[in-house]
Amino acid sequence: MARITLPQAKFVRILFFLLIGVTTLSLARTFADSGDLSSTGTFGAAIGLAVPIGLAGLGGIWSERSGVANIGLEGMMILGTFGAGWAGWQWGPWVAIAAAVTYGALGALIFAIVTVSFGVDQIIAGTAINILGLGLTQFLAKLAFENAPGGGQTQSPPVSALPSFTITEISEPLSALQKEGIFFISDAAGLLSGLFYQVSIITLIAIALFILTAFILWKTSFGLRVRSAGENPWAAESLGVSVYKYKYIAVTISGALAGLAGAYLAIVGTNVYREGQTAGRGYIGLATMIFGNWRPGGTAAGATIFGYINALQLRDESNIGGLTLLGAIILIGIAVLMVARGMRGTGAALGLLGAALMSAFLFTTKMPTEVALVAPYVTTLLVLATASQSLRPPAADGVIYRRGESH
Repeated sequence: MARITLPQAKFVRILFFLLIGVTTLSLARTFADSGDLSSTGTFGAAIGLAVPIGLAGLGGIWSERSGVANIGLEGMMILGTFGAGWAGWQWGPWVAIAAAVTYGALGALIFAIVTVSFGVDQIIAGTAINILGLGLTQFLAKLAFENAPGGGQTQSPPVSALPSFTITEISEPLSALQKEGIFFISDAAGLLSGLFYQVSIITLIAIALFILTAFILWKTSFGLRVRSAGENPWAAESLGVSVYKYKYIAVTISGALAGLAGAYLAIVGTNVYREGQTAGRGYIGLATMIFGNWRPGGTAAGATIFGYINALQLRDESNIGGLTLLGAIILIGIAVLMVARGMRGTGAALGLLGAALMSAFLFTTKMPTEVALVAPYVTTLLVLATASQSLRPPAADGVIYRRGESH
């Protein structure tokens, strides 16, 4: 009898969760009579909104796998948005991407010098980078954009758009099937159609970076050295690994990825740099990284969830009821699972919250719009609360390492 290999088991698990997810979505869409829950436009927008969050989370993976807790990703993303806006209106979107990546990497390099070389507390240093990124870009924006055509003190002139792709031969038939409203089949069709609808070049770059990160960190000797620096830097040092070097490289890469996330917001999201446009996505990216157990696949899944919630709240107020019902079903399902695993207290609390959302859906004629506005942030807290039981961060994540010292 043939044994199931580890890759096969992972594929079966992913397929199982996809089936459960689409079925749950179908139930919510059917009972809430909200077609946008599984429309091509919603899924397409969800992927676009997930990209900056996912890139920030990917940056967090690089840094924290090397043992450096990087909460300064928000500030590095802010630097990226400014770099994209400053370079983009003058020299075009491709130079804007290069400038954003460079600005984010420079912010990360400062963070690495302070934390890796001087041993400053990483949380304090990350907070300082966030404050520095915000204050510095506000100052530079006044100098660079105040007298620029179409610019101002808080935003840059418009940046030329990057091309996007829609594979109509795939997207249009699936979109037509989605509009038929067939249980499960239409919802799956809408999901697949969104994957080929108005896809930005940066989205394709982000997908490639997720795949490349998984390969480098888990399939190469370079990645093994990076991860050894985050698991046991003292043992790695005894084996001849230059721990400082690998921490510097990983942290700088994390800043470059955060800068690329900022470029997406400035080029694809709004076509301008605008003060405050990151809106905490760097922090949400860290939450997706934790949800994804410091791995690219889980981080991508978490970013997609947040992107989906954001896409729904932006499309139409009529989706709020469907979003509420979907949240209720998910919470009740998680509560049952946690109780079955013996976590009765947490399961009961989530079950009560799910029941409250279900009651709100059943007995409220119109849900307040504030429900959609706070949904991404409430989801962040719930994800961290429910996922924290089975997470394993790198053993030396956030630990100050000194060359030559014994552990």
